[in-house]
Amino acid sequence: MKILVEALWDEEAGVWTASAAGNIGLFTEAETIENLQRKLAAMVPELLAEDHDGPFEIELVARSLQTIAA
Repeated sequence: MKILVEALWDEEAGVWTASAAGNIGLFTEAETIENLQRKLAAMVPELLAEDHDGPFEIELVARSLQTIAA
């Protein structure tokens, strides 16, 4: 099963926030993309264990907006 997760950089909080497409109830945050990937690897199977056996493929799409003075 493929899970699409979108991560957005929150400049003010200094963390990546992530949520999954669909209605699986996934929302989390982490200070680095690497930490976010580790959290997702643990969370996704836990959230979907009752309804799906796996394996689970997590597609992580990260976006960051940066404003630069001219």
